Amino acid sequence: RSALYLTRYRCSGVGLALCRRLLEEDGRIHLCIACRNAQKSEATRDLILATHPAAQVSTVEVDLGNLASVLRVARELRCRFQRLDFVYLNAGIMPNPHVNFKALWHGLLTGKVLHMLTTAEGIMTQTDRLNGDGLQEVFATNLFGHFILIRQLESLLCSNEKPSRLIWTSSSNARESAFSLSDYQHAKGQESYSSSKYATDLTSVVLNRKFNKQGLYSSVVCPGLVMSNMTYRILPVFLWKLLMPIMWLIRFFAKTYTLTPYNGAEAHVWLFKQKPEYLDALVKYHSCTSGLGKSYVEPRKIDVDEETAEKFYQKLLELEKQALERYSDLLD
Repeated sequence: RSALYLTRYRCSGVGLALCRRLLEEDGRIHLCIACRNAQKSEATRDLILATHPAAQVSTVEVDLGNLASVLRVARELRCRFQRLDFVYLNAGIMPNPHVNFKALWHGLLTGKVLHMLTTAEGIMTQTDRLNGDGLQEVFATNLFGHFILIRQLESLLCSNEKPSRLIWTSSSNARESAFSLSDYQHAKGQESYSSSKYATDLTSVVLNRKFNKQGLYSSVVCPGLVMSNMTYRILPVFLWKLLMPIMWLIRFFAKTYTLTPYNGAEAHVWLFKQKPEYLDALVKYHSCTSGLGKSYVEPRKIDVDEETAEKFYQKLLELEKQALERYSDLLD
């Protein structure tokens, strides 16, 4: 079996834990790490081989925020593989995150602070910008680049002897209130990350409707709050050091505080072992950890309107058509 893992800068944190855990589940799997930094992905490959020396681990270079790069890697993957069994869609960015301390204090006074700390609702803002393709950078990296890649890899994913799986990393921060069909790239707001993750949920729902009959199944997961490179950029390092004892304490009340990469990969690995035909397309699978450190998976209904999902999917297809016309020289 083959698994393609998509990341942004390097495969670390949840990504590295996931790769190792997948090989523990099935040492015969061919694992391909797709990353924008070739040196870092090779370094990750060496780390994995140090603990799994017999594993088949390869790498490809791709920037999910650059459409030309996505189209080139799709062509390379079509040459390398005859089929893909699993594609872990995990590349994501949260540029210039800021904590609204005033809102956090208000949440503390109104008793909503635990909800805010587990979903980041109302306390996290980001600033976004246009990328080289004229798209909002967060939307392009967190969703659209993945979407284009999937579309380009349909021959490796559909109509095979066994089902193929798409496993998207979503978030508990994926909220309908941050998303708008009229501004689906989130050019006008300050919650681009939340918008992109809600768009991920919408996309997964429609992909199941369109492709299940062709043997392609899509799922979304939430790794919970993991202390990763992305998390550490939200606050200065010294503040995290002060907060960590509190974070471990909160885990007794907030099961989504997975904290460690190993725990955060629980839902990804659980889905690896399931038969997709029996999964609910309208469920998000959350990695959870008990106060005593036991990891488990909790399914929760996705808060999506299927009509909105279909309209958004049509907008993605329109945007895809424009992109492919621009980069027609990179198509077979």
